[in-house]
Amino acid sequence: MDTPLPLPKYHQIYLVLREQLQEGRFDRDGVPGEHLLADQFSVARITIRKAMEMLVADGLVVRRPGLGTWPLHAGQRTGGGKAPGISREKAHLTGLLENIVNMGLRTSVSVLESSVVGASEAVAEALALAPGAPVYKSIRVRSTQAGPLSYITTHVPEGIARINREELERKPLLMLLEAAGVELGGATQTISARLADAVVARHLDIAVGSALLAVTRLVRDVADRPVQLLQGLYRPDRYQYQLQLSRVGDIDAKVWVSEELSAQFH
Repeated sequence: MDTPLPLPKYHQIYLVLREQLQEGRFDRDGVPGEHLLADQFSVARITIRKAMEMLVADGLVVRRPGLGTWPLHAGQRTGGGKAPGISREKAHLTGLLENIVNMGLRTSVSVLESSVVGASEAVAEALALAPGAPVYKSIRVRSTQAGPLSYITTHVPEGIARINREELERKPLLMLLEAAGVELGGATQTISARLADAVVARHLDIAVGSALLAVTRLVRDVADRPVQLLQGLYRPDRYQYQLQLSRVGDIDAKVWVSEELSAQFH
């Protein structure tokens, strides 16, 4: 059997930029220029130019003389409805919290960012806030003995709890929320796939364009108020997500339902 050839570098960059466009990453400021992207991906400008030509051909971006490159129909991506990537399926947090605490005890964390920022439109919508409302933003890289495991970005409404960098380096964020008096209720979670951009690839020690397990989790308190938005990217060679399923229902309408979940990492 022939070994498949790797994708050309420009095509890998095209795939990464396409995902970021679909997420609305460039809706506000436009797509970065060729010089910046070339530095970010550590490639020549001609490679970036080829990737951009593919995006233009797909109708995803438009080049405006003197104004730069912009997503097409960007405003439609921030329209009504629930925030992208947020499923409506809910799960109780008992097993989830135990799993996260267990992960925190068995891994180390490096806090890359911990600050108060204005909520973007997507974050504000997910957390039921006004755009620009203050939120605690943190970016963390969690590692095992084998190396980096995950790149985690979280947002918490400023009024929920006071969180500092030192605490984040010692304890999982959900534990800090509980310590602040937040009564955790349920969570909405979506699992999908993403491609690593240059920043994430550098921190997870992988190649740009590598496939990652993407987890988006919206945590609510017992009053159904959103208290945390988590967006995590995990190396699939170091992280496994498992569900225990049972068959329930009448004999003519049996379905699989989840009982508990667990994460395995190495």
